[in-house]
Amino acid sequence: MSINYSSYNEIKSGLQSGEVTAESLVKGYLQQIKANTRLNVFNEVFEQEALNSAKGVDVKLKQGTAGKLAGMVIAIKDNICYKDHKVSASSKILENFTSIYSATIVERLLAEDAIIIGRCNCDEFAMGAANENSYFGPVKNYADETRVSGGSSGGSAVAVQAGMCHAAIGTDTGGSVRQPAAFCGIVGFKPSYGRISRHGIISYASSFDQVGTLTNSVADAALLLEVMAGHDEFDSTLSRKPVPRYSEETTPSSGKMKIAYLQEAISSPGVDAEVKNALITYIDKLRADGHTVKPISFEYLEYLVPTYYILAMAEASSNLARYDGVHYGYRSPNATDLVSTYKLSRSEGFGTEVKRRIMLGTFVLSAGYYDAYYAKAQKVRRLIRNKTNAILEDFDFILTPTAPEAAFSIGKIEKDPVVNYLHDIFTVQASLAGLPAISLPAGNNNKGLPLGLQLLSKAFSEQELLNFSEYFLKL
Repeated sequence: MSINYSSYNEIKSGLQSGEVTAESLVKGYLQQIKANTRLNVFNEVFEQEALNSAKGVDVKLKQGTAGKLAGMVIAIKDNICYKDHKVSASSKILENFTSIYSATIVERLLAEDAIIIGRCNCDEFAMGAANENSYFGPVKNYADETRVSGGSSGGSAVAVQAGMCHAAIGTDTGGSVRQPAAFCGIVGFKPSYGRISRHGIISYASSFDQVGTLTNSVADAALLLEVMAGHDEFDSTLSRKPVPRYSEETTPSSGKMKIAYLQEAISSPGVDAEVKNALITYIDKLRADGHTVKPISFEYLEYLVPTYYILAMAEASSNLARYDGVHYGYRSPNATDLVSTYKLSRSEGFGTEVKRRIMLGTFVLSAGYYDAYYAKAQKVRRLIRNKTNAILEDFDFILTPTAPEAAFSIGKIEKDPVVNYLHDIFTVQASLAGLPAISLPAGNNNKGLPLGLQLLSKAFSEQELLNFSEYFLKL
């Protein structure tokens, strides 16, 4: 059976007409998962459980008691807790850890009758932009299996790209939903910081981490946001702003907007020529349709990546201190006393990139360096946030590429890890400022690899961003 639905509304229509059942949908996705195991998308598939859930949803549909997401088959990133299921953050140190509770977002999805089909591979502890840092190996891009999927939510992105589920949930710290969405030709949406609960999400950098969605349509992103957003007593960083009915109010924008685009995205030699062409094409389309589109120069552009990584690594070093071989998770069999338990469990349990970030984070927080690095980075973050907000006082949206190039080859070794970190140049601005941002598919390059463009908007203006994105995709 065909499971290539472009939006949940199509699935809903099929369920109501009896053309499909939730059970037949799950069977179709399971077939696609089995046919594409070589892509290394899932760390675990909940086959029987998903089928059982689907049968229950079909009963509810007949009774007329089904929730908003009845029949939507969802995959979750392997750093999202699901009670009585394993959660590993794709790390050896948590390889056989079973969660004793569910993340708030999982509870909310299940309450609306979503069906969770499995947990997706990701960069270890969500640290990476290629999904090559996973203990379970890299995720391959469905468009070209020699290319990376993007990271850190690469498994979640390819699950949607390859039709292994209808939608997927990822996390976005510095672009980890948006960049893989661009590499896979789908919609990747990160809401404002404080819009969705982080309770039950394995922490990387707590002042940046945000749950995001990977979908084929903007309408599905709106619906999932509506279900997951809102106050949660377990997350004190959440906003108490009321949650709009995003799904009911998402319609293509009809008004004329003011859009800023980064001049450097076109002038910089570090941005691929075909990415520049995609950006210029959409700028021309927007202008032709009557919108005001102007170039801006962001004076703090060169500070975005270093500021983000100093702060994110500092927070990671603190958050990952709990994985010590004593409380839970991997414990080295070679340990002989307390000190060797700590040392060996962490050195054997963490991968190279995670250890690098923990050490750098510990360094910038250490006595003598705290003021020079961490405290200064916090001040620069404030400047970046203020400047970005000032731009958004004059413009409705900021338009940039999502990534400076299309998906690159798996195994492309860079001697300098900073080269890899620079892939986040366009995505970290929204993360540093806590703003909503979305990556939208913008065609393919001459090798058939997907390209993505990103839109940023004011804090908690998700509705406006979604509405304009709906319009943008129709240009």
